[in-house]
Amino acid sequence: MPNQKQNPLLKQFQKGYRQPVQDQPGAPGLQEKLDPQPLDDVTADGKPYKAANKLEGKAALITGADSGIGRAVAVLYAMEGANLTLTYLPEEEKEVKDVEQRVHAKTGGKTKVITIAADVRKESVCQDVIKQHMDAHGSLDVLVLNHGTQESNTDLPTLPTEQWHNTFDTNLHSFFYFCKAALPNMGPGGSIIFNASINFAVGHPELVDYTSTKGAMIGLARALSNQVAGDGIRVNAIAPGPIWTPLIPATMTKESKESFGQSVPMGRAGQPVEVATSFVFLASADSSYISGQVFHVNGGVVIN
Repeated sequence: MPNQKQNPLLKQFQKGYRQPVQDQPGAPGLQEKLDPQPLDDVTADGKPYKAANKLEGKAALITGADSGIGRAVAVLYAMEGANLTLTYLPEEEKEVKDVEQRVHAKTGGKTKVITIAADVRKESVCQDVIKQHMDAHGSLDVLVLNHGTQESNTDLPTLPTEQWHNTFDTNLHSFFYFCKAALPNMGPGGSIIFNASINFAVGHPELVDYTSTKGAMIGLARALSNQVAGDGIRVNAIAPGPIWTPLIPATMTKESKESFGQSVPMGRAGQPVEVATSFVFLASADSSYISGQVFHVNGGVVIN
């Protein structure tokens, strides 16, 4: 293994590394304010991600692609040859434009990218996103549903009912809307990938509403995978553990920020690139016999 002292990036992959505690005013949070910046395309050996044209000729739609895991997925997908549709919230426009510039820099401007501001809580908006994607790219080969929201609450009787409904509208109902609109445009070899969470299995006490949506999301992925398997379309979910993204400083309690990533066996938070590589695998022909599964990218926590 390379000498870790020679590459400062590698410190973020070392056991015991802690991101400095920092705050943002609320979800969704902005990546540009994070210190240090999350890693999109540098792997744990300190080397740049090496693409192999695994998604050449494919068109992928990635929601919540402005920051965190969605941003890393967009960068790696583009490097692997996919054309992209990226959704974001209006307040994240500067960030998604940065992602677009990063993609073009990585691919020499060869990647076709469209960006769409979208309030995905509305079914008509999700339908329009699919239409704009098809108008721009002509095919939909990979649907990555990565968007989501969370807000900490440590006492259920004080959890606002409006927050509960907003979390479900954002994290779950929109997944139904997108899949319903996307499936008529997908064919054999198509891949749908949900970004879930470790919390469906462990039950985060500060994120009751968020955890509930992630559990339902796993059920949706498993049922849908069985429904569309005969059409040659695969549906899988990825359940990340603690990953360094803007949601952490924007939504977690002070205590959770201070201990972030320290409870998993690897003793550190993960980087977006460490999740994005699984998204590449599940989008490519390498995973052609895998559907209805949950990938646990969580720093070593065993999920049975």
